[in-house]
Amino acid sequence: MKKLLILFILISLVLLSAFSSNGKFETIEDLNGRNIGVQTAVLYEDLIRDRVPDTVFQYYTMPNDMIYALTSGKVDAYLIEEVSFGVQKAHHPELECLEEPAGYINATCIIGNNDRQDRILREINQFIKDSTESGLMDELYDYWIADFDPDSDTCDITGFTGENGTLSVAIEGGYEPFSFVSHGSLSGYDVDFVCRFCRAYGYTPQFFEVPFEAIAPGVETGKYDLGMNIVVSEERNETGTLSDVYYTTPIRLVVLGEDVDGAGFFAKLKNSFYKTFVKESRWKLFVQGALETILITITSIVDGTILGFAVFMLCRHDGKIANGITNFVMWLIHGMPTVLLLMILYYIVFGSTRLSGTWVSVVGFTLMFACSMIDMLRVGFNAVGKGQFEASTALGYSDSQSFFRILLPQAAQHFLPIYRNEVVTLIKETSVVGYIAVLDLTKISDLVRSRTYEAFFPLILTAIMYFLIAAILTKVVKVVEKRINPRRRSQDKILKGIKAWE
Repeated sequence: MKKLLILFILISLVLLSAFSSNGKFETIEDLNGRNIGVQTAVLYEDLIRDRVPDTVFQYYTMPNDMIYALTSGKVDAYLIEEVSFGVQKAHHPELECLEEPAGYINATCIIGNNDRQDRILREINQFIKDSTESGLMDELYDYWIADFDPDSDTCDITGFTGENGTLSVAIEGGYEPFSFVSHGSLSGYDVDFVCRFCRAYGYTPQFFEVPFEAIAPGVETGKYDLGMNIVVSEERNETGTLSDVYYTTPIRLVVLGEDVDGAGFFAKLKNSFYKTFVKESRWKLFVQGALETILITITSIVDGTILGFAVFMLCRHDGKIANGITNFVMWLIHGMPTVLLLMILYYIVFGSTRLSGTWVSVVGFTLMFACSMIDMLRVGFNAVGKGQFEASTALGYSDSQSFFRILLPQAAQHFLPIYRNEVVTLIKETSVVGYIAVLDLTKISDLVRSRTYEAFFPLILTAIMYFLIAAILTKVVKVVEKRINPRRRSQDKILKGIKAWE
């Protein structure tokens, strides 16, 4: 029996070794039936779909997340531009790509659906034509793609005259060499291209870092004037306004080769720490993201508490109209995913305004917390018997005096524990605000990971900072809870409160 078990283990190890080897993946057809990663909305999978009909495509928001998926065995390969693979290969020597490209893509700009659409499209196309003829496009391609150096390559983001106004531009923001944060400022091929265009045509660019899949929807609703790095497809030609092609690149299938990095565990850990926090003073980015998260959280909690309390006061006497409207709005907001609510507010409700993603987030989370506050108040006051109100009025208290002096302190003991949990929930839900171009703690973590190609320290630090923020705010609520606890008040103060109204 033991021999059979040992034999089974040896066979399993041999099979596992065979399946983890890159030797079996020599052609695209070899990947048929395997799992292949692809970034959401880039459409690269369409290039090979017919050749691997049994393959399952798995979608990822960040390009570098596909590296972790590959090295952990979640996917057997992933699709990416050749130029981006070169950058990834420098950080992960164990990556290899198939000799045959999956295909070629043409990248364009998508023009915002607003009153400047025709003008910007005409100017962008003219700029691409002039830059191609003058050799500028080749110069940009060589600098940012062919000879890219992520540590030293920068672009000039100054010198704008702005006589034609501001040009709002949606970029991914965490994708070398196209758009990324370097030494605390934006850089990359797309950023350089836009800056040169704006200087030539009198605009001042305003960049918004959003997930790639949110670029086209944001531009098509008119929230942004320009979106970068959009892959040409028949469907997009029909639904969006695309510029001429400004670069072409082959798409590669990346697989796992041999790990040629001989550094030990602690050496890798030390290097990861340096790249995450020390290099380019990236710790400042985490501070910036934490402050943004704290701003959104505290403002939403305060505003949501005030709004929810005010609405509850309007509805507490069972008015049919007020309660009907309130219940409908609560049903609508509670039944909607957080990220969907934020995107509706950002791209539709406030789509024609210049209200920043930060304050749109505050509006969204204020509405959510206000709805939760109304529910909490209802639970708290339902737990207090109606006889309390009748007794207080019999003692001569007015309606408002009865509410604030008698009922509210008792109800608070029932809803404050729920309130504390809602605060923690809100803190965690703010992690999705990156979808509407907010550089919060989670988004900063993504941007740092996109530069360092390291996951451990950015993710662990982000988790710790969320824990700290939640712990501090929870402690504040606990202090308030203790201070208003009727059982902790002295008898003299209780009697004094009653005598004051005799």
